[in-house]
Amino acid sequence: MPCCAIALLALFGPRLILFGIWLFNNTYLRAATDNFFIQCLGFLFLPWTLLAFVFSINTFPGAQFMGLDTTGVIITALGLLFDILSYGGGGYGNRDRLRGYVS
Repeated sequence: MPCCAIALLALFGPRLILFGIWLFNNTYLRAATDNFFIQCLGFLFLPWTLLAFVFSINTFPGAQFMGLDTTGVIITALGLLFDILSYGGGGYGNRDRLRGYVS
């Protein structure tokens, strides 16, 4: 049961936070990107990355890379890593259930 709760939190947690930001404080999200299409793609496919980027652009503005300073780039890269781990972890966790998987 705790593993399922952690998996659901990893899957829906950033999406719920992004929905709350969009619903209650849209200017915080618009500071990162004005394009609604990019916001939707980030919400669907890379929610941790979008959440980290929105936090970074509003907290650590700079002029080094895409409007971020070094700390912001590191936080956004960690968000991307969380997205990759949340998608890739399911395949690794279910490797015993897959036919033809040789470990």
